Amino acid sequence: MIIKNGRIIDPANQIDCIGDIYVKDGIITNVIIKDDVSELSDTSKDKISSADCNSDKEGSIDEEIIDATGLVVMPGFIDVHSHFRDPGFEYKEDIYTGAKAAAAGGYTTVVLMCNTKPTVDTPETLDYVLNRGRETDIKVESCSSVTYGLKGEKLTDFDEMIKHGAVGFTDDGIPLMDENILREAFKKAKDYPISLHEEDKTFIKNNGINHGKASEFYGVYGSPREAEISLIKRDLQIALEEGGMIDVQHISSKEGVALVKEALKKDLLNQGVRHIHAEATPQHFSLTEDALIEKGTLGKLNPPFRTEDDRLAIIEGLKDGTIDLIATDHAPHAAEEKAKSITEAPSGMIGLETAFALTVTHLVKEAGMSLSDVVSKITINPATLYKFDRGTLSVGKAADITIADVNEKWVVTEDDIKSKSCNTPFLGEELTGRIKYTICDGKTVYRN
Repeated sequence: MIIKNGRIIDPANQIDCIGDIYVKDGIITNVIIKDDVSELSDTSKDKISSADCNSDKEGSIDEEIIDATGLVVMPGFIDVHSHFRDPGFEYKEDIYTGAKAAAAGGYTTVVLMCNTKPTVDTPETLDYVLNRGRETDIKVESCSSVTYGLKGEKLTDFDEMIKHGAVGFTDDGIPLMDENILREAFKKAKDYPISLHEEDKTFIKNNGINHGKASEFYGVYGSPREAEISLIKRDLQIALEEGGMIDVQHISSKEGVALVKEALKKDLLNQGVRHIHAEATPQHFSLTEDALIEKGTLGKLNPPFRTEDDRLAIIEGLKDGTIDLIATDHAPHAAEEKAKSITEAPSGMIGLETAFALTVTHLVKEAGMSLSDVVSKITINPATLYKFDRGTLSVGKAADITIADVNEKWVVTEDDIKSKSCNTPFLGEELTGRIKYTICDGKTVYRN
């Protein structure tokens, strides 16, 4: 395969240039930069170019040639937070359909959460997930749960789960309320990340509904921001004390962003290596609680959409590096489930297929973030967190590549959705930025 004349953006190597990429046997064999590389560091030049980098040869007859003129060529995206619902809830999604949705969104790697049935808390269930993942066109990884059955009472066998391929630990969807359990988890996880759902249920009467304008509209109490603030504050302190690798999931509040920012200063000062990580979802930096009022249950998620001040704070956190990960929290639900009342319907929305477009629309086009900075949060940053040898277009690395038109406008329709479910408030919305090709291990697994 040869990808010609694209704008190559590779944050890991500080590359943003026009060039060609050569692929053979699933590996990047050559990167030819065609515009001025004088501003690139010598290290970057070494990483992107092989000995024959000035060759102008065309591909042989059996090579696929992709003309990427006017398109952006990036490392394959990595999502650190997806739900494929398999095993146990395959009517919402399964590993095969989830992988198709991921590929359509430009993702070549996904990290799955554990709230399946049974929970991913034994080697047998983990093996099932990973083996099914190997049958898909992308790379499916999985966390182990922190506690058996997500009950927050007894730690899973961390060593055994790591041996069977777990890349991290999480009880996502359910907060870890026992401080002692969390401390022990950080000790046992060592340098594997623990991803935490930060909502203290003792504050919440109706989940998925912000306590404020949205709760007033629906005549309920809802979910106050204190539920998130209190646990983020506690868990960051525990992580600092134990030296744990923490991922604060799907931040929804301005206070949550500020707490991570302050803790990060202490983390880097004391250890010199970043141990505190944080996610923002495209939905949380795109919408406010008005979406719940306008879209009903399609706009219901945990933590809930909050205010415009919160949305802007999340964007600032992404800009200044406080938040280093953009994660989809892809959470499929069946139509009949979302058709229930606002207090009875489950929280969550699909997100893989719209994530990049929302990122371009709201972070690049509206907020003025550089495309390279945004791409780092879905490529090299998650790869670094999980120690994946991915997230870069360096010569010798796997040819996981995403190609997109960052200027194409499109309206989200059900025909665009590869997931089994269609629970998204973005149906009918015009977005900017469209995936054109997704390539995993040198094989084109999606094209538009």
